Amino acid sequence: MRTRVILIASSACCLALATALPAAADSTSATITVTGGSLSISTPASAVIGTIENSVGGGIIHGSLGEVVVSDARGAAAGSGWVASVISSAFTPPAGPAIPASDVGYTAGAIAKVGTATYTANNPTNLTAVTAAVTASGITGDNSATWSPTINVTVNGGMAAATYSATITHSVA
Repeated sequence: MRTRVILIASSACCLALATALPAAADSTSATITVTGGSLSISTPASAVIGTIENSVGGGIIHGSLGEVVVSDARGAAAGSGWVASVISSAFTPPAGPAIPASDVGYTAGAIAKVGTATYTANNPTNLTAVTAAVTASGITGDNSATWSPTINVTVNGGMAAATYSATITHSVA
């Protein structure tokens, strides 16, 4: 009978130890990676800016260029920025004098944004050289900006009746 009592006491002791000790635990460290992309700009392939009747007295033609979009997927460090620039060639007719790029202006208009940044429309009045159109500063992470600029072309009096063509080039850095 002694053997049974010791066995029962031994079992009770082991049961008490099993409930007093915590269950085994282990943890896993997990990470994800968000990779940087690129800084890009997209513009319309073509646009009809407008028409002026009877250019004897001259005037200004205003018209929309269409939607310009800058996408910044670089995962930029806090406080960084970018500059979207623009330049225009002269508005050239099939024959005769051209309208120089110095007579071409740019108004960015409202800027729709995604992400954290401060956007400034620079609205250049002369597109003979590469000049800032929209500036982004104070960036944190990925962002984008969209605007539909108005192109303002000053037509001097006496210009020949014709279709004048130019190339307006955007870049971003």
